[in-house]
Amino acid sequence: MVFQILLVLFIGACTGSFLNTCIERIPAGRCVAVPPSHCEECGHRLGFVDLVPVLSYIYLRGRCRWCGAPLPLLYPLVELLTAVLFFLTWSGSGFNEVTLAYWVFVSILVVATGTDLRHQVIPNRLVITGTVFGLPLVAVQSWATLWSGVAAFGGAGLFMLALAAISRGGMGGGDIKLSALMGLYLGPVGVTVALFLAFLLGGLTGIVLLVTRLKRRQDTIPFGPFLALGGIIALLWGGRIVDWYVGLLI
Repeated sequence: MVFQILLVLFIGACTGSFLNTCIERIPAGRCVAVPPSHCEECGHRLGFVDLVPVLSYIYLRGRCRWCGAPLPLLYPLVELLTAVLFFLTWSGSGFNEVTLAYWVFVSILVVATGTDLRHQVIPNRLVITGTVFGLPLVAVQSWATLWSGVAAFGGAGLFMLALAAISRGGMGGGDIKLSALMGLYLGPVGVTVALFLAFLLGGLTGIVLLVTRLKRRQDTIPFGPFLALGGIIALLWGGRIVDWYVGLLI
């Protein structure tokens, strides 16, 4: 059991290392595989020691070994976050096609969060990749799950599109597409919970930022991270949240 846990954490951390590359390259339209990993400042190709998730950042004290340029703290944070999310999803399902779908889903959400925070964009390539992988992974579970996911894909997308039209640009195209993708993986009930939590958490955060004057009313706040957080909470605990809410109504 301990070996399986360590294996899942290792897979998650290594995946997180790759997701860092995606966050850096996808918004710029660059290939995520070529050229190999290198320092963004001096261009030196990274060796094995430099690529060990989390530990390499600690060993190198957060700097490139050749030019000394500081490495973003985002790198180890993404690796740790992905490892934890892989473990949480695996612990509920074990090694099967459901867990594989969840791993792809949380990976998409992590990259969407990173690109929205760093580049203020949720790339089309990311959403298309999530859809291409998601359709067969959801279909393998059952045809009912697939049709439910496709219905939620369309429903969530149309809802967010209507909201964007009403708010006259208050919602970005990337947010609309990411919401639709969340519907594919979460289904109608799950994506409803995810969107509710995203708006709730986003609204509360906006109020706090305004009250503390860290943001002004005309400043934009990336909504992608709140969608991702809502999606992760719905994925891990959506059923319990629904049961709790229904219990309040009975």
